[in-house]
Amino acid sequence: MYGRFKDHMETQLRQIRERGLYKKERVLETPQGVEIRTESGAKVLNFCANNYLGFCNDPRVMAAANYAFFRWGFGLASVRFICGTQKVHRELESRLAEFLGMDDAILYSSAFDANGGVFEPLLDETCAIVSDELNHASIIDGVRLAKAKRFVYRNNRMDDLEDQLVQAREAKFKLIATDGVFSMDGTIAQVDKICDLADRYEALVLVDDSHATGFIGPTGRGTHEHCGVMDRVDLIVTTFGKALGGASGGCVAGRREIIEFLRQRSRPYLFSNSLSPAITGATVEVLKILGESAELRERLMSNTRLFRDGIERAGFRIVPGIHPIVPVLFGHLPDDARLSQDFANALLDEGIYVIGFSYPVVPVGKSRIRVQISAAHMPDQIAFALDKFRLVGRKLGAI
Repeated sequence: MYGRFKDHMETQLRQIRERGLYKKERVLETPQGVEIRTESGAKVLNFCANNYLGFCNDPRVMAAANYAFFRWGFGLASVRFICGTQKVHRELESRLAEFLGMDDAILYSSAFDANGGVFEPLLDETCAIVSDELNHASIIDGVRLAKAKRFVYRNNRMDDLEDQLVQAREAKFKLIATDGVFSMDGTIAQVDKICDLADRYEALVLVDDSHATGFIGPTGRGTHEHCGVMDRVDLIVTTFGKALGGASGGCVAGRREIIEFLRQRSRPYLFSNSLSPAITGATVEVLKILGESAELRERLMSNTRLFRDGIERAGFRIVPGIHPIVPVLFGHLPDDARLSQDFANALLDEGIYVIGFSYPVVPVGKSRIRVQISAAHMPDQIAFALDKFRLVGRKLGAI
């Protein structure tokens, strides 16, 4: 019975390979960090992890995870409302709410699950969701689960957002959903202007700040702090899998009544095991560290400026901005999808670990290498990476 479908799958996979879009996973033989070793045995510098603040293998974070492991156990073998809530879960929710400037927070096994569980229980067929076209896949999938009417506006275009809000004017409740930072471009959403439009058209605002929490804004609270609207955003979705330690887990933080209702009706929360105590305890420690010093945030931004300035001087096209996501663009060059893969492979041979991004991760014709800077990078490592980008760029005709 599987025969014809097997043939179909093999054809699809062959076409993916022929188009240069096949994604091969590289296996690491070391912990995550700035210096890693692949299964080939080569030591390389990592420039493509979401390890923005260098917490992935920070001794303080690992010690907190180990303590939580021995204090609270390996796992709960249960969902939260049955017998899966420990004091460490409540402590993390309280600290997250305080850090993000919200009333309360609710934990999920991932930010993907958080987005999968936030829209459907809150918004029915009488409501409307207005979503940015470049929102993360988890937002797109979460919106699909809701019965609410869907409206999509062009990326970060406030005129089009307003047009969509006008079209949704008859909805009982409206919610605007946006990434705080668009992960493929490093562009920061105009959250202040979104809030202005939300006030004008009586809409709620949800921001997924997974690529901002911990380091964007004067004290690292995120894009709502960066844009000066911490008291005007209704819901923040974020992850613990990037700047806040790099493991897994996520949350929704927001208005007290909304979070209370999600505890009653959000399916990924009600039907998924509790977040591991080790991850929960480690994330509590990360939030404590962030409250004590701005050193890591400042180092990250200094490193980001250093790389952005250097890569532009080398002749590469990048998306302008201030974020440590630095997309090196190839869409203006022939066979850009294959070039992005070849470029990443050539850099690996030179000791730089990056990944080429092509369709369906980015639109056709917009292939790139997404460089990501960390506070753990040293200036000489950034200089080394820039030298290798120039070398490979000349060799492959990209500059």
